[in-house]
Amino acid sequence: MDINSSASNHYKIICLGCHADVSGAGYALRCGCDHALLRTVYRDSRLAVTAEDSMWRFAAWLPTVDKLPTRGRSVTYKSEAFARELGLSDLFISFNGYWPERNAFLETCSFKELESPPTVQRAVESKVKTLVVSSVGNTARAFAHTVSTTSTDLKLVLVGLESAIGKLWLPEPPSENITLVVLQRGNDYSDAIALGDRLVALPGLTPEGGAMNVARRDGMGTVMLEAAVAIGRAPDHYFQAVGSGTGGIAAWEASLRLKHDGRFLEGPLPKLHLSQNLPFAPMVSAWNACRRTIDPSIDMPDAKKSIAKIHADVLSNRNPAYSVKGGVFDALKSTNGQMYAVSNSEARRAARFFEDLEGIDIVPAAAVAAASLIQAVAHGGIDDSDVVLLNVTGGGAQKLKEDKSCYQIKPDICLASPEADLSELREVLI
Repeated sequence: MDINSSASNHYKIICLGCHADVSGAGYALRCGCDHALLRTVYRDSRLAVTAEDSMWRFAAWLPTVDKLPTRGRSVTYKSEAFARELGLSDLFISFNGYWPERNAFLETCSFKELESPPTVQRAVESKVKTLVVSSVGNTARAFAHTVSTTSTDLKLVLVGLESAIGKLWLPEPPSENITLVVLQRGNDYSDAIALGDRLVALPGLTPEGGAMNVARRDGMGTVMLEAAVAIGRAPDHYFQAVGSGTGGIAAWEASLRLKHDGRFLEGPLPKLHLSQNLPFAPMVSAWNACRRTIDPSIDMPDAKKSIAKIHADVLSNRNPAYSVKGGVFDALKSTNGQMYAVSNSEARRAARFFEDLEGIDIVPAAAVAAASLIQAVAHGGIDDSDVVLLNVTGGGAQKLKEDKSCYQIKPDICLASPEADLSELREVLI
């Protein structure tokens, strides 16, 4: 099969800055523009939904030619108990985790498992040999799960934190193609990203890409597609917690495609309600000040101390995709969106509230989103007749660990800091 030819018939990848077509550039993450995201433009402007019971039912709007086997998909259902308590008549939950009773089988219990299959498949089709992923938990689990449950020869280097090793478990034995590098305690997520950036300068190592990766964003965008198909229309409001902002951008881009399709969205785009966890909320600070750029001295002073205090540590990205063209700022502006700052106590209370009413545990980031919805309702920002979508970005970990054995991913090497000497690591990886 001629992958490039098949891909060009299915989609193009366009730079939002200079509008260059980089479709033939393999695993492209950017063009010559330093401050613009790439975006996928699909041949089929109308959404085709297949009968497959996985995220690949939206393959027409995913940037790959072939499909890696996966059972996972986002599941949308109409809330009753939680909605009743909030006084909302049309509250829908996008559940992204493990909940067999709801036909939810994301076995890493996170919507990051919607990112990894198309990203890994796109990497394989682009002849990438080794992919580097920096993560403090959810993303690492998702990519390790995809590599461990498929027959791909792709090698995976995970860059994480010693303090977060407990989150690096899988529902199956880890593949031998996985190498885990961790930073000693005292480092944070942004330090792991900085180390990952150094590693990809080594021969044969390719950055996964984060928010710049169209496959990641379009995979996450299936949350909005699944909801629109299940509800019969796009929601009026979309709630999600954000760290890098990738999920919020993905929801916006999926909404733009649905708007172009015309069958699921005729009026305004779904309003984005994005939240962060106090005391670390740089995007909230910048947005509320009407600034496109994040000023570290204003928006995240004493960042490490603030990050150490937050309940949802996966939301601790110090370099989010906020200012870049096509990023969070543009997504919020395009949708007349809003940002929320949620305290640890509000998040914990929302998690208990949700589990008591809906009957399933949720991860801290999802609890932050649920708390922001509670804030919005309390402040009168939602009409009781509005169609509201709450993205529960992870949940069901307690249930999964009752049903399945879990396997720890063990570190291969531990470094003191992102500036550490890489000579020993170079011998392991090359």
